[in-house]
Amino acid sequence: MKPQTRIQSEKTEAILEAALDVFSTHGFRGATLDQIAEASGLSKPNILYYFEGKAAIHRALLNRLLDNWLAPLRELSADGDPLEEITAYVKRKLEMARDYPRESRLFANEIVQGAPRMRDQIEGPLKALVDEKAEVIRGWTKAGKIAPLDPHHLIFSIWATTQHYADFDVQVRAILGAQKDGHFHDAARYLATFFTKALRP
Repeated sequence: MKPQTRIQSEKTEAILEAALDVFSTHGFRGATLDQIAEASGLSKPNILYYFEGKAAIHRALLNRLLDNWLAPLRELSADGDPLEEITAYVKRKLEMARDYPRESRLFANEIVQGAPRMRDQIEGPLKALVDEKAEVIRGWTKAGKIAPLDPHHLIFSIWATTQHYADFDVQVRAILGAQKDGHFHDAARYLATFFTKALRP
């Protein structure tokens, strides 16, 4: 594929940024190319010059999202201290919930709909990475470095407790009366304590 010019790259990014807003707000079914065009400041024909249609834009966003989403899990190192590695992973996931709430909601919307546009990614690269890191955690358990537990459900628990702060941000802020992001610091301390106590042999 021929490399994009600077202007083409800028327009592609403008489309994806606008589409992220639209998809994370309305979901795939509720989003339209007209909404993306209006949000990006580009014409609909201009958008179709860069992407074949709504599904292609959505897929591009999901591919980028999944790559970024998996980065913290890839960093989980078998050579590190288990408690430090896992609590660092929790912290990174919580930071992503704080910094990328739209991406988290985009992913949640796709999963709720049955993952029709990224099932191959979930059953392929995502599953492979989770299985790989589950073996690392299982090794720590066998070595007596952490409490015995199911590694897959540990990872699911980390996802659930961290992404909650992005997917249910309105609810969290309403209950806590939080106007800024101070509650993320409290959440980080709580979750670090929670998982440390659960994991300590």
